[in-house]
Amino acid sequence: MSDSGTTPEERRSPLDAVHRAAGASFTDFAGWQMPVRYSSDLAEHHAVREHAGLFDLSHMAEISLIGPGSAEALDHALAGKLSAIAVGQAKYSLLLAEDGGIIDDLVVYRTGEDRFLVVANASNRDVVAAELIDRAEGFETFVSDESDDIALIALQGPDALAVLLETPGLGVEGPGNDQEDFDRAITELKYYRSFPATFEGEPVLVARTGYTGEDGFELYLAPELAPKLWEALAETGGPRVVPCGLASRDTLRLEAGMPLYGHELGRGILPAQAGLGRVVSFAKEAEFIGRAAAERGPAEDAPVLVGLTAEGRRAPRAGYEVYDGESAEARRVGEITSGALSPTLGHPVAMAFVAPELAEPGTALFVDVRGTRIPATVVALPFYRRAS
Repeated sequence: MSDSGTTPEERRSPLDAVHRAAGASFTDFAGWQMPVRYSSDLAEHHAVREHAGLFDLSHMAEISLIGPGSAEALDHALAGKLSAIAVGQAKYSLLLAEDGGIIDDLVVYRTGEDRFLVVANASNRDVVAAELIDRAEGFETFVSDESDDIALIALQGPDALAVLLETPGLGVEGPGNDQEDFDRAITELKYYRSFPATFEGEPVLVARTGYTGEDGFELYLAPELAPKLWEALAETGGPRVVPCGLASRDTLRLEAGMPLYGHELGRGILPAQAGLGRVVSFAKEAEFIGRAAAERGPAEDAPVLVGLTAEGRRAPRAGYEVYDGESAEARRVGEITSGALSPTLGHPVAMAFVAPELAEPGTALFVDVRGTRIPATVVALPFYRRAS
């Protein structure tokens, strides 16, 4: 991790100067120099659980589909039935390979009757854009990678709504465009819904979505507008709003049981193995790529994703091996995909792929933590669920 100069291949967020002025530490993420922390991982994590955290997610990829055939194209391209979502609604979905493996997990927003915005992981930007362009061929739609023209700011935590209600300059797109209209629209906004707003007269898509397990919002806007909105949110929120890096985002999503591409998801993993069988719509009429393989499902002995908890302070980490016993003769039955000492719960939590016969909650297992077998128990995900 470094805040030193970048190589020609490295990219910087439109908020880079803001982060550096705030003393952020940086890490390379999918070719981007992104803030990993500002103060401490624990402080930033607790800020989101207790008040609000401000995240720069401008490295994420945004791909638009525009045209009367856009819904049909997405029904063919993705595992979910995107034609069924209403304007202003969002849906979590999967881009599958022919063999059913997960190319990427996505959030799709319907921003108009014939307009959709697909948000993909930064590391998969090129492959997702290429796949959507290829899969949309023959449908009446135009696919465009808009990633360079969109910045993304997330405000997450129980105080997020209050801060947005107090932030000056926000309005609703269309006639009137005043704070009162914005306040009403955002207060009534349901989870996984969005609406077209403005900040100082410029367009902002406001969505009630996130990746932390808390209530919160994601704000899509032009890169040149991002620093001004970031500063407005930080100034309005005062001590209630803490800038947060990718390290705290990772422990927040882990506690919430949310999968991360490259850890719980990947080309060699079928949706059912990762507990995402419900995301695949076999009821839709459209034939979609990967359907046959997803319907067949994984082999009987294919590993499945589970949650694990342990006692003490020694946390399992990605790549650590899971065993069915403590002795040297015990059978290796799985591998940790993500793990940490939970800041909220105070004990180690992890996700792992294990043999299917050991996936029942309550099953006792052991994780090899640097040569020591640590007892662990299979539990249902998520580890943490916010109070409604």
